Amino acid sequence: MNIWSISLKNIKSKPLYTFLSIFILALSITLLLGIRQLETSFKYQMQNNLGEIDLVIGAKGSPLQLVLASVLHMDNPTGNILYEDAKKIGKSPFIKTAVPISYGDNYKGYKIVGTTANFATLYNAKLEKGSAIKKSMEVILGSTVAEQLQLKIGDTFLSSHGLLENDIDIHSEHLTIVGIYQPTNKIIDRLIVTSLESIWHVHQEEEHEKDENHLEHHENHEKEKEITSLLVSFRSPSALLTLPRKINKDTNMQAALPKYELEKLYRYTGVGLKTISWIAYMILIISCITIFVSLYKMVKERAFDLALLRTYGASNFQLTRMIAYEGLIIGLFAFLLGLLVSKVGLYFMLRIMETEYQQNILQKLPLQEFLQIGLLVVVMIAFSILLAIYPIMKMNISTTLSNEK
Repeated sequence: MNIWSISLKNIKSKPLYTFLSIFILALSITLLLGIRQLETSFKYQMQNNLGEIDLVIGAKGSPLQLVLASVLHMDNPTGNILYEDAKKIGKSPFIKTAVPISYGDNYKGYKIVGTTANFATLYNAKLEKGSAIKKSMEVILGSTVAEQLQLKIGDTFLSSHGLLENDIDIHSEHLTIVGIYQPTNKIIDRLIVTSLESIWHVHQEEEHEKDENHLEHHENHEKEKEITSLLVSFRSPSALLTLPRKINKDTNMQAALPKYELEKLYRYTGVGLKTISWIAYMILIISCITIFVSLYKMVKERAFDLALLRTYGASNFQLTRMIAYEGLIIGLFAFLLGLLVSKVGLYFMLRIMETEYQQNILQKLPLQEFLQIGLLVVVMIAFSILLAIYPIMKMNISTTLSNEK
């Protein structure tokens, strides 16, 4: 007796129940995998991309916007601050390193960040090819930028004004590639790094073209050089208690704590994620109830056939296997469908995010997460199967056969 064959025929004989069971179970699996993917990605962004950044100092405005713009490079900056003021703060005994960054241009959607040599140390980034920046208008590419744009050492390009790719507002000064960073799986992989002087030079030349009094403008510009923000690493944890409050109170700048702001954002979004997770678990329970009803209905409706199989030598274990195979086949198809739908959905979400931010903020879901969800589904299906086979275990063959009309 081919039990697999009988199980498949039973599944085909009730297409509506089979479809509903697979669809509902696949929906719950899709939601669970999607939520786990988003949670994993968010935690990765918080832990990995912060590097050694303890504090971000920038223009007054939303502290969360300042963090997203300066650390994750996923928002517009709150404004600019004077470089002279930032350097004064950087001399504080509480501060270990203070790295200025200035940006506002891009090349094919990838942000160009003007900074100092210490910027790479925040992310433990090392050169894979080429050399360090030695003069103005030289750049080092993150590994993703070099790979996606097929750029190499010695290539030159023109940057565009703004943070979005455009062919209208293009600067006239060429930037030359002198180095490429090794992959770090951090935000620096998706940045084009240059010196502060390069950023100032490009925008100064642009302003000169609009200003007739070049000499006076040059003198004013030298006094009022601006940066977007200052990325700070503390010398000791005690600085956390005094320095941010002092900056916010005594200066026209604001100090934002990246870990605090991102954790606060996670708490806000976490409510929605948890709600969807509970909905997914409820759908999983409903799907398992549907599987149980389908299997139990089959056992009750085909009691005579099952009793007849017993008279021909089939054991309770064989009949139980037949029911179990049906449940497992439905569960397997549902898991594969849920996995496929979640992958396709996340792929399109990834495409949208990469188009908007020129970076992949979604991370691969660890194998352990897949196994946990898979184990949960197996346990729920096994419970449904155990309930459904109860009539088989209590079956009275002679009574069942005699009651069949």
